[in-house]
Amino acid sequence: MNLSTARLAATCAAGVLAFGLAGCGGSTSTPTGAAPSAPTTGSATTGSSGPATSSASKVSANTASEDEIAAALESAGVSNPERWAEEVVEYRPYPADDPNLAKLRENLAKYNPGQETTDKIVSALAP
Repeated sequence: MNLSTARLAATCAAGVLAFGLAGCGGSTSTPTGAAPSAPTTGSATTGSSGPATSSASKVSANTASEDEIAAALESAGVSNPERWAEEVVEYRPYPADDPNLAKLRENLAKYNPGQETTDKIVSALAP
């Protein structure tokens, strides 16, 4: 039970951190949306805010702790995120040059999670 309590506390802390980072990303987007007068700046900022937001919400499948991965999966809407975080950690390492995490998808398929769940898991992770 002590380990479960520690995991819950770490997951909650990671969730709060994720929401805090998401809030920071949102305020970065607001000023760029408020400056539509410069079309070049607007398109450049739109392109950079997309990847910045996704990289801020993604955690590394290779280096993040199991609790950090579980928090990211939870924020991505994955049901039973702790269990899937365990599987992500179990099959490390993942190739750094594979943004689609094909190796992870292959290993997750053994558990028949369904395409939607697999997509949610991969959307929360970076190699």
